Formats: sequence, structure tokens, C-alpha cells
Amino acid sequence: MSIPSVHVLTARQRCDLELLLTGAFAPLEGYLDAADWQSVLQHMRLGNGALWPVPMVLDVSEALGQSLAAGDTLRLERSDGTPLGSVAVSACYRPDKLLEAAAVYGTIDPSHPGVAELLARGPYYVAGRVSAWDADTLTRAAAVEFPPEYQTPAMLQRHWSGTHPVVAFQTRNPLHHAHIAVTQAGLEQAGAGARLLLHPAIGPTKPGDVEASYRMRVYRAVLGHYPETTALLSPLPLAMRMAGPREALWHALIRRNYGATHFIIGRGHADPGAAAGGLFYPAFAAQELFARHANEMGIAGIFLPEYAYSRTRRRYVPVEEANGEALAGISGTELRR
Repeated sequence: MSIPSVHVLTARQRCDLELLLTGAFAPLEGYLDAADWQSVLQHMRLGNGALWPVPMVLDVSEALGQSLAAGDTLRLERSDGTPLGSVAVSACYRPDKLLEAAAVYGTIDPSHPGVAELLARGPYYVAGRVSAWDADTLTRAAAVEFPPEYQTPAMLQRHWSGTHPVVAFQTRNPLHHAHIAVTQAGLEQAGAGARLLLHPAIGPTKPGDVEASYRMRVYRAVLGHYPETTALLSPLPLAMRMAGPREALWHALIRRNYGATHFIIGRGHADPGAAAGGLFYPAFAAQELFARHANEMGIAGIFLPEYAYSRTRRRYVPVEEANGEALAGISGTELRR
């Protein structure tokens, strides 16, 4: 029996592996080959026609990429040598990263954090189905890295009764009262008995974001603002790409796999912030793209407007309902500062 080649996973790749192994990225069971990669870029679909807007790939070094062949086994490790999984290699190919950037991010501008991360990846992609290294791998990884509230898709699917709408909310920022207003509005739209899944991304986001451990303290504090049993906090080990509209679809498909029935999409979903010449994405482009694919998402979109603070009413309200009233707001950048 030959000794498998070894690849040490980056923080992003550890998150990707976790979500592949737990079914959060279903229907994917591994990393895309060149044909599926190309199909996702061009059509936001896998080769079998399933909607999937963001390519799931494993990048490796030049030396490792050239040494691998179909039929090989690639062992995936943490930086401390702990084995987490393996890839049954079906192919190894060199992607056109500028093509990928233009398709997924809508730009090749390296000031976009997702583009910068993509261009810094290894030059080869490895395709193939993934497997956990042993039966204890996921439990051990979760115990070491993830907060106690962490739950896999199967765990959350068992948690929901199946009789109530489940509204998922994505965030990479600390929550404040504007988010509370948005999620409460989402619960109202979903209908009687709706439950809220606070499902923050705790994997790598973008440089300058607040560290996940600090954000978790905020999320725990916010739970008290919802009626008892209405909201559940479960961090998601997702490495965000900051891909705007495409990422909004991706986030919704992931939450569908956790048993959510509804997904909130507000202003600037998965937006990396301003570009040199303005915004990378129009403010409500994510809602528009979701609406075009709503009939095949398997999860309903809740489209909410921008919210701002009314000093008169002493609460956050939709900007479109201001009726001439001066409203105040705080940007994510200012909140992080």
C-alpha cells in the first residue's frame, strides 16, 4: 500500500472540509473537477444542472499538484499534523484564476478581498471525493476549534419540529439593534410560530473584521432580545468569499441543508465594502439574483429594506418608511472601529 501524499490545510480549507463532510455543502461530496468548475463559473450550476454558485475547490502547491494523479489518496492535515480527512483524487488541474475572479466576484480587482485571496491560492486544484480520516475526526475538530453552540446540519435538522417556519440569518459582523429589527421583521414575514436561526459565519471573512470569539459574545448577549425558545444560536464554520449576489444564493443553499425554510437577504449581502470607483455590487443585487432563482432554491427568500434609527420613535425602522423624518445609521465599518 502506497503512502498517501499530504496537504496541510489553510483556515479556509479546514472550514470547507468540515462543511463538505457534514453535508452542509450538499449535494457536493468533494472538490470540483475542471468540468464542474467551468460550469459553476459560466452557469452557476454543477454539470448535473443543480444550482451551485460558488466553486468548491482545493488548491495546492505547484509541486504537489504536479505529483498527484487520478487514483491517488491525498491526506488532509491540520498544521499540527492532526489528520482531518482525505481526498480520493480524480483529477488535478491548473485553473484560470482571473476567469474565476471575473465570474464569481464580477471583478479582477485585487482590492476586492475575495479576489486577493483567490489570486494568492496555490496554482493547482485537486478534484475528488472527501472522507473523514476516522470516526472521531469531526468530533475532535469541533471540540478544539468551534464554540459550544456549534451544531452540524443533522443536529439542527433534528432540533426543528417541522411544524414551524425556520428563518436563518447570516452575519459576519457584531449584531446591534438594526439587526434585531431586521430579524424580527423576518420572523413576522415568515408567519406564526416562526423560529430564528442565528447562524453567523465564524470562519475567515475579510481583513479587519472583528475576531469570531468576540462576535460570539455579542451573539449570546443578543439572544435575550427575543422571546424564549424563539431564537437559536449556532455558529457556522464558513469561510466567506465576499462574493455579493452569488454568495447570497450560496448562503441560502447552505442554510437549506440545516433545515431552514426561510433566509433573510437585506442590503449589501456578503458585500466587501466600497471599491475605488464605488461599490462592487449594487445594494440590492443579491435580492434580485435570488428572485430569479426562487423557484428552485428549496428555501424562501425574505427580502428586507435598509433600516435606520428613528430618534422620534426610538427604534430602527425601514428607511423607505421615513416620510421625511431624519434617520440615523451606523455602518459596519464604523461599528467595527
